[in-house]
Amino acid sequence: MSEQDNEANYQKFLQQICSQQEIWILTDDHGCVMLNTDDEDCVPVWANEADASNWANGEWQTCEAQAITLKTWQHRWTPGLVEDEFSVVIAPQEDQLGFVIHPEDLDLDIRKTKN
Repeated sequence: MSEQDNEANYQKFLQQICSQQEIWILTDDHGCVMLNTDDEDCVPVWANEADASNWANGEWQTCEAQAITLKTWQHRWTPGLVEDEFSVVIAPQEDQLGFVIHPEDLDLDIRKTKN
């Protein structure tokens, strides 16, 4: 996927989460699902339940999509991810990892999009 495609998908993601006021993660019995890249540990997020649920197959089939309000994401998740030195991966798909971003950068982009 090209950088332009990543940016377009990211902007679409921001518009969706800001209009719906929620962001989606996958959870299992141990908590939030994590992905590991070569360089970073990441929390994958999606703009809607269907996209998150589509990821829950194979080794992730016991996971469930869970909505988090944007307010909760910004006030609890962002500081926690920063403290734990995790990144966020935006809308990974089965054949692509997705766009990796620092939680504070995502928070800033959410604030810009909401205004």
